[in-house]
Amino acid sequence: MSRDLKNKVVLITGASSGFGEDSAYLFAREGALVVLTARREDRLNAIAEKIRSQGGAASVFPLDISDPRNIKPLIEKILEQHGRIDIVFNNAGFGKINFLENLDLERDIIPMVNLNLISAIEIVHQVLPGMISRGDGHIINMSSEAGWIGTTPYSVYAATKFGLRGFTDAIRREVSHFGVQVSGIYPGPATTEFVEHVGWDHRKANTEKYRIGSMTSEYVARKVVWLTKNPRQVLVLPWFFNVLNWTSLLLPWLTDQLIINIFTKRVYPKKGSKDVDS
Repeated sequence: MSRDLKNKVVLITGASSGFGEDSAYLFAREGALVVLTARREDRLNAIAEKIRSQGGAASVFPLDISDPRNIKPLIEKILEQHGRIDIVFNNAGFGKINFLENLDLERDIIPMVNLNLISAIEIVHQVLPGMISRGDGHIINMSSEAGWIGTTPYSVYAATKFGLRGFTDAIRREVSHFGVQVSGIYPGPATTEFVEHVGWDHRKANTEKYRIGSMTSEYVARKVVWLTKNPRQVLVLPWFFNVLNWTSLLLPWLTDQLIINIFTKRVYPKKGSKDVDS
C-alpha cells in the first residue's frame, strides 16, 4: 500500500537545483512540508516561494554542508522549528571528474569525500535518534551508478559512491527493526548541473558521445517520491542498468575490457600516443 506523505517533514539536501529542486516541488504537491538546504540561499528562497505560491509548505535553511561540523547545528535548528524529520533525501553531492593524476588533494579529493560521503553519513547520524525513538522514518541516500561500476575517469567519485552504497546497506540492516526505512537510489546519466561543475578538460566531450540511458532530472525526482511512498532497499535507474551491474559482479574481466576499450583508450591514451578520439 502506498504511503501518504501529507504533513510529513521532508529534509532535502542539495535542494537548489537538479534532483533536489525537482523533488521538492513533487513532495510539496503530495502535501509534505519540505525543508530545503543548500549553499545558494537565493535559489532556495525562489524554490520555496514557488512552492508556497502553489499552496505548498516549505522552509529554507541555507548552509554549506560540505563541512560535516555544520550538520549537527542544522538538524538542531530544523528540529527546533518543526519538531521532527520524517524523511531525509540525502541528495547533496558533486563530482570533480578527471583522471587521478590530474586531481588535487585539497581542491578536489577531500571536498568530494567530505560532501558525498562523510556529510551524508553525518546527516543520518543526526536524524536517526529521533526516527528510532518514534519507530518511524525514511532515509533515501542518493548514490549513483558509479556506486556499482567504477569507470573511467570517475575513480574518486566512484569511491565516494561505493562508500555511500556500503553505508546505506549497513545502516539499513542496523536500524530496520526499529521501523526506520533506508533506501539507496542509483541513477545513471541524467540532465542536471552535474556536468557543468565536473571541472573536466576537453576529453570530457569524448566520453559524452557514449552516454546512454540519459534521464531528465524530473524523471529521477518522480522516482524518489515514488520510492518514499513505496519503500524499497535499492532503486537503479534506468532499470536496464541492473544488467550492467550484474555483469560487473559476475564477469568483472568482461566489464574491465569493455570500459578500457570503449572509454579509457579513447580519452586516456598511453604516454606518447597520438590516437586520441577527437
